[in-house]
Amino acid sequence: MAEEGRPDLAAMLGGLVRRLMAAEEPVLAEHGLTMWGYVVLSALDDGPVRTQAALAQAIGADKTRIIGTLEALQDGGLIRREPDPADRRVRLLEITEAGRRARRSAQARIQEGEERLLAALSAADRAAFLRAARVLSERPAGA
Repeated sequence: MAEEGRPDLAAMLGGLVRRLMAAEEPVLAEHGLTMWGYVVLSALDDGPVRTQAALAQAIGADKTRIIGTLEALQDGGLIRREPDPADRRVRLLEITEAGRRARRSAQARIQEGEERLLAALSAADRAAFLRAARVLSERPAGA
């Protein structure tokens, strides 16, 4: 049962998410990344994403929408895109060491800012918040 008088989750979290994204933008710019570029590098660094189609599905983007981002990352030496030898219509993606360094450096700086925000919570509340955020973010859509 919902807590009476509680704002909707989107209302509570929307402002927080906008604030976090605004704090990330200058950090990403310092690393020569856009928000989508950071999302792509994170997906490639964290998992076994191999094709453009699999990447698009993993990050919830249309595969044609990310082509410009992929080209910019490739031009910057942050990813490699190679034709699949088994199907030349398919592009295989791989993060480069430079891409891995850029992503991890940006992530460390972003998380430094998050730590300042989380410092407003007690240790127990911080742990509970992070645990709840992880559980809810990992739930499949519609679950």
